[in-house]
Amino acid sequence: MEILMAWRNIWRHPRRTILTLLAIAFACMLLVFMLSFQFGTYEAMITSVVKSQTGHLQILVNGYNSDHKMRKVVRNPKELEAQLRALPHIKNSTVRANGFSLLSSEKRTYGGLVTGIDPMREAQLSTIASTIREGEYLSPNDSTQALVGALLAKNLHIHLGDELVVLGNARDGSIAATVLTVKGIFRSGVDEYDRSAVQIPLAAFQDIFVMRGAVHQIVIECDALAHVRETQAAITTLLPKDKPQRQLVCMTWSELIPGLIQSIQMDLGGGIIFYLILIIVVAFSIMNTFIMAVFERTHEFGTLIAIGAKPGRLSKMLLYESAMLTICGVLLGIGLGCAVTILAAHTGIPLGEAEGLLRQYGIPSVIRPQLSVLSATAGPTIVFIITMMTALYPAIKVRSLNPVEAMRAA
Repeated sequence: MEILMAWRNIWRHPRRTILTLLAIAFACMLLVFMLSFQFGTYEAMITSVVKSQTGHLQILVNGYNSDHKMRKVVRNPKELEAQLRALPHIKNSTVRANGFSLLSSEKRTYGGLVTGIDPMREAQLSTIASTIREGEYLSPNDSTQALVGALLAKNLHIHLGDELVVLGNARDGSIAATVLTVKGIFRSGVDEYDRSAVQIPLAAFQDIFVMRGAVHQIVIECDALAHVRETQAAITTLLPKDKPQRQLVCMTWSELIPGLIQSIQMDLGGGIIFYLILIIVVAFSIMNTFIMAVFERTHEFGTLIAIGAKPGRLSKMLLYESAMLTICGVLLGIGLGCAVTILAAHTGIPLGEAEGLLRQYGIPSVIRPQLSVLSATAGPTIVFIITMMTALYPAIKVRSLNPVEAMRAA
């Protein structure tokens, strides 16, 4: 009976009810879309960095990620990779060797990171091959050819076919020196990487830096982000137990680049503050609606109490009214939010003039919102909870009504 009466009561003033419904629906729609947009942005940032730099997982010597010393090498990468092929959820893997060096052109000298890669396997795991803006990608037969980051090429004033002198320290402590020819210039979308990166064939790197078959990183790509932790645990059981200074560890992308996680957390924290403000504004509009209902129906409530209706029953009816109104608005908002998000995910959202600013964080020029159960329900659920909490005030107020005074109200 209370539910039926509550449904009829909320439609006593159709205009006010519709406006309140639309306010709730708009807030929920905005929350669904904005959360999906944020998650899509984070996914794009992670994918960009994972594909261009870290992979989902890396096997390396303990401490190498914080102190890139040449002697901290994986000594038998082929034997370890053979074991990795038997594990599920591993899509691709490759090996890399790194050496910090002085890079000199005819006009300038800069410090940079020279990375030895297997061109064929790297192309399957990394997006660098697809980000070549000038020239060509490395081939298996190349020896002294190199790929150079666009910003590094700009700083060094070098172009395709120009020579690049490399001077660094080899693994055995000797001087590593060579002259490379620029075969391609890439733009990964991560400015920090494009400002320092040079890639050369692994065989040439092994020879120049006297690596003796060793590498610094085994880079692994999983079939999904959700399987990264599971795969890390499986790989850890395969790693040999060696001396602490030579012990191998398996690290995830989030451990390799903690700064990215911190950036995401800061952005999400700012977003949550905005969403809470929005929800509180909507909640007060709901509370205002029901306080108005209590004042307008004071005479009615007084009469009902006078003829024997219990105040608790009236409070329950008001809570039903609030719940019905909120649920209808939330469901409408979720439907509209999902529809808008799906449309935006299909067409993409260009960033326009902000592209240059956000490129340094690895965000591409077009963002596609990522709709999920969490993004579709988290915001509307909080809206429902807070609005029901605000509806408690008019429900409690009814319990304190004096029937005689209430019946005298106009």
